[in-house]
Amino acid sequence: MRFSRTVRAGVVVTALALAVTACGGKKNDTGTGSGTSGTTSGGSGLVAKAKNDKKLVVGIKFDQPGLGLKTPDGKYTGFDVDVATYVAKQLGVDAANITWKEAQSAERENLIKKGEVDFIVATYSITDKRKNDVSFAGPYYVAHQDLLVKSSNNDITGPESLNNNKKLCSVKGSTPAQNVQTKYANKVQLQEFGKYSDCITPLLNGALDAMTTDDIILAGYAAQHSGQLKLVGKGFTDEKYGIGLKKGDTEGQAAINKAITDMQSSGEWKKALEAAMGTSYKIPSPPEITEKS
Repeated sequence: MRFSRTVRAGVVVTALALAVTACGGKKNDTGTGSGTSGTTSGGSGLVAKAKNDKKLVVGIKFDQPGLGLKTPDGKYTGFDVDVATYVAKQLGVDAANITWKEAQSAERENLIKKGEVDFIVATYSITDKRKNDVSFAGPYYVAHQDLLVKSSNNDITGPESLNNNKKLCSVKGSTPAQNVQTKYANKVQLQEFGKYSDCITPLLNGALDAMTTDDIILAGYAAQHSGQLKLVGKGFTDEKYGIGLKKGDTEGQAAINKAITDMQSSGEWKKALEAAMGTSYKIPSPPEITEKS
């Protein structure tokens, strides 16, 4: 009986060790090792994740018609969705094995850094500031910041007409909001919401004078509310849309760049853009890939 306390202590230590081991092997919701989406037992990074797991978590917008939209029946449509699906297919992952996750503008870097998504295709402008936190592939599209107003509004003709305390809506954490704050903040009342779709109702009822973001996004809303809203049509920036992924994943970056290039050369890029935006939308030339390690 003299050794019973020692034996009991040894049992406790062993149990604790087993518990720690079990916790360390627990997987998160994306099916990867805890903490980093894209890290697997067979290697690290997006390419290894796709090869080993045959499934991916992709961040998109849920409220942008023509780009990234979750429909009432639970489907996902739009150009960004098509681009993401093509990239995933090139990585060896079928569309059925993609889990779509909403990526609001202010949360995109955090989603990538925390490993909650494997990559993001969500009208994600490439900027030097963002490249401090994530890596980009692409661009896969170049948009231009513009303005959306009521069809009856003839006062707002461009950013220079945003004066007399006009009320302008954009989204927190977005490049357009930052552009307005830098260049026009002394002329306009900027109201930042969580989603672009949050701007539409107050714009329609006159509580807001205009909404600003990239022209391709605004064109989708104008088409959705034909006869009620119109695009001013005076773009005043170049916004290079990139595909965001974990910082430093050069293999993943190269693989996505190849997929974008293949999509462009095959004609699928133009086909997807026409299907998403309609034949009345002027299709630009595909952009040159600039984000390389």
